[in-house]
Amino acid sequence: MKPAALNRRTAATALLLVALAACQRDAAPVTEAPASPAAAAGTDGIAATPEPAATAAPGLVDVIETDPRYVVGISYPPAAAADPGLAKALHDYAEASRAELMQAVGGLDAAPTAPYELSLGFRELMRTADVVAVAADGSLYTGGAHGQPLVARFVWLPGEQRMLTSDALLATPADWRPVADYIGEQLGAAAHTRAADEALDPADRQRLLSTALKMIDQGTEPQPQNFAQFEPVAAANGRIAALRFVFPPYQVGPYADGVQNVEVPAAVLRPHLAEGVRGLFVE
Repeated sequence: MKPAALNRRTAATALLLVALAACQRDAAPVTEAPASPAAAAGTDGIAATPEPAATAAPGLVDVIETDPRYVVGISYPPAAAADPGLAKALHDYAEASRAELMQAVGGLDAAPTAPYELSLGFRELMRTADVVAVAADGSLYTGGAHGQPLVARFVWLPGEQRMLTSDALLATPADWRPVADYIGEQLGAAAHTRAADEALDPADRQRLLSTALKMIDQGTEPQPQNFAQFEPVAAANGRIAALRFVFPPYQVGPYADGVQNVEVPAAVLRPHLAEGVRGLFVE
């Protein structure tokens, strides 16, 4: 890695640590309530498995950790702890990312030239009685030219105590075809615009565009897993006016294109929505 890149990484890490430290000063940490003896064991003294609904929310405490080999920075939105199911999903995601970092650190023979790094921030996007949405964005650096982008979206339905996922979003698997076509058209138009802005000769521009369009076709095949990351766009009445589908680098474009997203209006989605979620959207 070039010195300038190292300096940028060091500066970014320092800013992250300062910001997370401020978050910890301004918000009291949420602690996890210890399990009561009754919850831990049955009446016959045999350990009982707790009911999922009764599981306490994990303590969503911001993390700042430095070591010659690695740096960890994780920040949570304080209000997320109010929903135990959502809090567990956020905590699990953060811990899985941290475990991946530590596995890479465990394979080091000596401190790397640039510390390995986990930088992960959660932010609340929407909170109503029916929907709570949280975004997770960050990066995991374990060597090489750049880090692995971390992009995840969590849409929690408090009334049903479940996460709204792409598997349960539309009525049938076939309903993904028109939605995928809409998204692919928007991404394709953006790819044409980017290619036109590049200072390339026509042949190179066409090759660049052909590669981008091929990635878009592959990354938007009408399957739920290709549209797993989405966030609601709130209407004035608190219902969902649109869904913004988010695509990490490499899914629908090269790393240089960054995270891409397409906003799909409720009018496009409504004919295809599952019956159980249609009421969350505007008419």
